[in-house]
Amino acid sequence: MNLGEVLSSARSSARISLEDLAAATSIRAGLLTQMEKNDFSHCGGDIYARGHLRNLAPKLGLDGNDLVALYNTEHSAESRSINEMLAENSVTRVPHEKKNISWKVPAAFSLAIVLLLGLAQIIITNVNSDSPIKSVTTASAVASPVPTATATDQPTAAASTSPSGTGVTLSVTAARGNSLIDIVIDGQHVAKGSLFQGETKSFEAKTSISVYFSNPADLDVTVNGELLAPLGAKNQEVRRTFR
Repeated sequence: MNLGEVLSSARSSARISLEDLAAATSIRAGLLTQMEKNDFSHCGGDIYARGHLRNLAPKLGLDGNDLVALYNTEHSAESRSINEMLAENSVTRVPHEKKNISWKVPAAFSLAIVLLLGLAQIIITNVNSDSPIKSVTTASAVASPVPTATATDQPTAAASTSPSGTGVTLSVTAARGNSLIDIVIDGQHVAKGSLFQGETKSFEAKTSISVYFSNPADLDVTVNGELLAPLGAKNQEVRRTFR
């Protein structure tokens, strides 16, 4: 018995119609029909297919892990390398950290210049001991780079810690049912998969947040602290970008 037959048999045993199962799981009845025919090509990929199976399992009295294992055997490209599967779960994704320029190198360079100039001044002062006014003037000129270097370092430190003061915040709550979500923050995918009833996820971005929702009628979406009206109807698929 293949995976589609397992789903069909379990639904028949539970005496649940396709329409009732679609309403309970927020999965389109047409997609459920394809899955019961053992056709998972319209699920949107392995991640979505596994999410659908875990969503269906408790409604049909089945074990979600068993369904996923059967799906992996029949449909998933298990020949992928370990590195590819880890990347799917963002395990191997290398975080890109902003590198701040160290102030130690220019500070050490400035200090070396000051020491050299100070040594030169001492030599000049000893040679021209009969010209105290000139020595004092020269010493004043030599000392001038010190406050300049300090003034340069201070703004740099302040700039690295000052907040931008702009951005976008998004909060999504599966208040009335389940949904599939896909979140892109500033051009980077950060979340993709199922959001089950009762779950809430929050996100922040510097410039923009793009979202994909299935079943938007069952979601509460808050952008920058403002609760929005429903973005679509039940079992509808919508895409939005907030800036």
